[in-house]
Amino acid sequence: MIDTPLKFCESELNEVINIFDGGDKLTIRHLFSEKEDRVVNTIVVGGQSYAYGNLMKGVDDPIVKKRLIKRYAKLSLYKALSRHLKQDHPWGALTGIRPTKLAYQQIEETGDFKEFFLDTMKVSAEKTALTEEVLKNQRGIYKKDDNNTDFFVFIPFCPSRCRYCSFISADLKSAQPYVDEYVDTLIREINESKKYIKNLRSIYIGGGTPTALSDVQLEKILTAIDDINTGVEFTVEAGRPDRITKENLAVMKAHGVTRVCVNPQTFNDDTLVRLGRNHTAEDVVNKFLLAKDDFSVNMDLIAGLDGESVEDFKFSIDKAVSLAPDNITVHTLCIKKGSYLAESESRLTAGSVSEMVDYAKKTLEQNGYSPYYLYRQKYMAGNLENVGYTKPNKACVYNINVMEEISSTVACGANAISKRVFNGGQRIEREASPKDVKTYINKIDSILQAKEKLFS
Repeated sequence: MIDTPLKFCESELNEVINIFDGGDKLTIRHLFSEKEDRVVNTIVVGGQSYAYGNLMKGVDDPIVKKRLIKRYAKLSLYKALSRHLKQDHPWGALTGIRPTKLAYQQIEETGDFKEFFLDTMKVSAEKTALTEEVLKNQRGIYKKDDNNTDFFVFIPFCPSRCRYCSFISADLKSAQPYVDEYVDTLIREINESKKYIKNLRSIYIGGGTPTALSDVQLEKILTAIDDINTGVEFTVEAGRPDRITKENLAVMKAHGVTRVCVNPQTFNDDTLVRLGRNHTAEDVVNKFLLAKDDFSVNMDLIAGLDGESVEDFKFSIDKAVSLAPDNITVHTLCIKKGSYLAESESRLTAGSVSEMVDYAKKTLEQNGYSPYYLYRQKYMAGNLENVGYTKPNKACVYNINVMEEISSTVACGANAISKRVFNGGQRIEREASPKDVKTYINKIDSILQAKEKLFS
């Protein structure tokens, strides 16, 4: 999409182009020059040239220099396309998934991040203020320590596949021949990974839908974790209401689980049918009431779902607020590679999604919730964000640690990514397991060897 001499940042420059409506149809040329203490990025588009210069005085570290060259190239491209197409976007030239991590870095370097966001990266005042709120609400939980560890277990099965989802390669029915072997292999990896835990901060079993497993299978996994649980926050993504029962909730409670996710995505039954979810909005309410007395509960909602109006989304927000779970996470729909949605759509425009997101923030804050973590993804409607909201003193430690990359993650299972942080997250090394269930089972020995190398 862009002709650039800076091949090391070509993909990120293309991400900037994808922010703009009509950007993918443009022919864009990027020229770069460096002279003494100054770099100049020239963007040529539609027969017009836009040149922007930036000082690089005193930048001697080659890693820092490369990072700044990339930043200025992206910023120049954003400003050129903003002028050429007469479009502004809420997150400006920021394309990374962790705006708050960048804000923390700026605070460490300069003492503040707001001027950098507003003036340099062209982030809107509203999103800059949102970032500031998130940082404030992470106080007391945000802790940099290379010994901090989160333990993650991935269950790659769901009762059916949602239209927007790209996480699983097969639903539970088609994967059934491999489930028992997967559970046994996973338990082996769990047992051989415990030695890498230092200061345990949280345990998280995600998916997929962990409760898609039988009660016996789920209990086997929880039993394998029993001896590492020191009373920390322990989350299970119970997820789909059609798979939540009194029995599996009792199993989770008996093994020290403290937090579950009961995820409606919407409280509109017609939308649930279109998404391919085998439950109703009433089922969500019933399963929430079943869980709320024994667990801290999170609910996920998605703004911009197929066929939903602003009023539909407002109804879902209002319904979630009336139930008053401890956490409510508001996602903005994005087109994920590998999802059914990606087969029929290539780009989501802002439409009414900004109004949905604004309504969610206003309504949740009016009802005692505060934003405590946020992240962004590629190809999101309106170039917006996902935000987790919490009641006072109910923030999820795991979400903060993972999004800010301030804690190592010992991860087990197919498609799990172990992560080791060094020097407060200044350097991060990762090791990913295969996504395919059969491949994961067959390669478990090499997976364990790679993990040993990462954490030794």
